[in-house]
Amino acid sequence: MGGMSELSALLHEHRRFSPAPAFAAKAHVSDPAIYAQAAADPEAFWAQFATELDWMAPWTQVLDWQPPHARWFVDGKINVSANCLDRHVTGGRRNKAAFIWEGEPGDRRTLTYFDLHRQTCQFANVLKGLGVNKGDRVALYMPLIPELAIAMLACARIGAVHSVVFGGFSAESLRDRINDAQATVLVTADGGYRRGGIVPLKQMADEALADTPSIAHVVVVRRGVADIPVHMSEGRDRWYHELMDGASAQCAPEPMDSEDMLYILYTSGTTGKPKGIVHTTGGYLLGAYATTKWVFDMKDDDVYWCTADIGWVTGHSYVVYGPLANGATVVMYEGAPDWPAKDRFWEIIERYGVTIFYTAPTAIRAFMRWGTEWPARRDLSSLRLLGSVGEPINPEAWMWYHEHIGHERCPVVDTWWQTETGSILIAPLPGITHTKPGSATQTFPGISARILTQQGDAVPVGGGLLAITHPWPSMLRGIYGDPERFVQQYWSKWDRGTYFTGDGAKLDDEGYYWLLGRVDDVLNVAGHRIGTMEVESALVDHPKVAESAVVGRPHQIKGQALCAFVTIKEGVARSEGLADELKAHVAQKIGAIARPDDIIFAADLPKTRSGKIMRRLLRDIAEGKALGDTTTLADPSVVARLRDQYQDEA
Repeated sequence: MGGMSELSALLHEHRRFSPAPAFAAKAHVSDPAIYAQAAADPEAFWAQFATELDWMAPWTQVLDWQPPHARWFVDGKINVSANCLDRHVTGGRRNKAAFIWEGEPGDRRTLTYFDLHRQTCQFANVLKGLGVNKGDRVALYMPLIPELAIAMLACARIGAVHSVVFGGFSAESLRDRINDAQATVLVTADGGYRRGGIVPLKQMADEALADTPSIAHVVVVRRGVADIPVHMSEGRDRWYHELMDGASAQCAPEPMDSEDMLYILYTSGTTGKPKGIVHTTGGYLLGAYATTKWVFDMKDDDVYWCTADIGWVTGHSYVVYGPLANGATVVMYEGAPDWPAKDRFWEIIERYGVTIFYTAPTAIRAFMRWGTEWPARRDLSSLRLLGSVGEPINPEAWMWYHEHIGHERCPVVDTWWQTETGSILIAPLPGITHTKPGSATQTFPGISARILTQQGDAVPVGGGLLAITHPWPSMLRGIYGDPERFVQQYWSKWDRGTYFTGDGAKLDDEGYYWLLGRVDDVLNVAGHRIGTMEVESALVDHPKVAESAVVGRPHQIKGQALCAFVTIKEGVARSEGLADELKAHVAQKIGAIARPDDIIFAADLPKTRSGKIMRRLLRDIAEGKALGDTTTLADPSVVARLRDQYQDEA
C-alpha cells in the first residue's frame, strides 16, 4: 500500500446530501455561479459585500498587498460597535432580542439591541473615565455572561484593543497574556459556574495581578456567586455596577481606520511566550459578517446558538461580532452540556426555539456516547441548520448529528478556519452545496486554497498541506510584538505570498476538502503516511466506540507505531477481545498498515476547556515523556490517570 492518498479509503465517502428544495428556494445564496464570479475578481467580490456594512468614510483601495502584509479597505473609516448595535437600534431592530442568556444555575436575562447599545455606551464611558484611550489594551477575564460581550463592544466603540483571556485559564496564563499585551485595565468577575462548582475568577485574577505592573485599574462584575470571598484592593479595584450607575448612555462611536487593531487573542496551549494573534477592524468585521450571513443562512427571524466560549476565536466571530453585525438573536449559555443533566443543550434548544445550532465535534461525540434517548426527550423541531467547528468531524459523528439532532432535514455545515484566519474559510453554502459526511466541502467564495507538497507543488487530487494562496479580509495582521515570528510561522513554508495553515488535508476528485488535522498528526508508519484523523474516524465508525484519539510512538522497526486511546459507549465492557476487534476493524476500514499497535481504553480523554483533545499530552504519555504544559486542560487529573494506566499496561 502506498502513500496517504491510497490509505484514505475511509474518506472516499459516497454518502451525499443535496440541499432540500424548500431550503434552497429561500437561501441567501441559490446560484453556484457565485464561486466563479468571486474567483474571477475576489477584490470586487469583497468590496461589494463590504457595502452592506456602515462606513464612516469610504476606502480608496480595496487591497494593498505587500506579501506577507495586507491592508484591506485602505483609508476606510468604520466602527465595529456601531455596525453591531447602532444601525439596528435605528433600523427597526431596537426592541429585538440581541442576547438571550442563560446561566448554569438557571438564571436568565434577555437584552434587546436597545439594552445592549445603552449598556455598551455606559461601559465605554466607564473605560474613558478610567483613562483608557484609543489603542490602549484592555484584558477581559470573565465567565460567559453578557457583560463580557458588552466590554468587548465598549472597547471597540472607543478604539481600545481588547484581549479576552478564557475564564478557565490559570492565573499564570492570565499574567503572561496581560504582560505581553501591556494591558492597563482588567475586567473580571467575582466568579462563574462550571458543572455546579464555582470558578473563583477574582481570586485567580488577584494571583496574576501580583506580577502585572501595567494594570492600573480592575473592574469586577458581580456575577453573584454564593459564598466566595472577594478582596477589593483600595484604589485599584472597582465594582462594575457602581461604575455603571450614573455613567452616561451616550457615547459616540470612534471613527476607526480599517486597519486599526480591534483585538489581540492568544492562541491556546502555548508554551513559553504567548502568541498574540492581531486582528484589525474593517476586514475582520467583513469576514465575520459575510460568513455568518451565508454559511449559516442567517435570517431576521432566526434564533442562533453557537456554544463556544467567547474566550476562543469562535466566540469572538460567531457569538459576538458576526451575529450582531447581522442583527441576529443570539443564545448565550454559561455552563456545561451535561449539567445538571445530559439533555441540557436540547432543553435550551426546545425552550428558546433555536433554529441554528453551531457546536464542536468533541461535543457531538460526547452526545453519541451518552445515547440517543437524551435528545429524543426534547422537541428539536425548531432547528433548521446545524454547524460543526473546532476540528475535523468524523463521518459517523456527522451522520449521528444529521440523524438524531437534525432529524435528516437540517443541512450540516462543517466549517474549517483558525484563530489566525478570523472567519470561516472552508464550508458548504447550505442552499447550493451537496455535502458529504466528514468533508468541509469547498472554500467560501473569494477564498483561494490549494493542497501543496512540502516542496510547494500543487496536489490536484490526494493529500498534502493546506495552503491559502491569496489574501482575505479577516486574515491576521501579525503576532503582537513579534513581527519575525509572524513571518517565520505563517509565511516561510513556501513563498511570502502563501499562507501555511499547519493543517494536512486531502482533495477528492470533486474538489472537496477533507481536513486531516494538524500536520504533526500525520504519522510515518513503515514509510506510509497515515493521518491520525483517518484512524480515529475508523475507530469511531465501530458501534461500540464513542471517541478516540490516535498518536504515534517511536517503534524500532516501523519508525512510528499507532497508539489509540479509545472511549467506549456507556454500557460496553472493556476487554482484550474488544481491543483485538477494534484493531481488526481499523485494518478492514483502511488497510493493515493502519492497524493500531496499542488500544488503551480511557474513561476520558484530556481536553482543553474549549473541547479540543490534547494529542500532544497523549503523545507524551505514549512516549513515556514528562508531561508538558497542562494549564489549558479542563481536568488535569485525566492525564495523570491515563499515564498511570498506560504504564501499567505497557
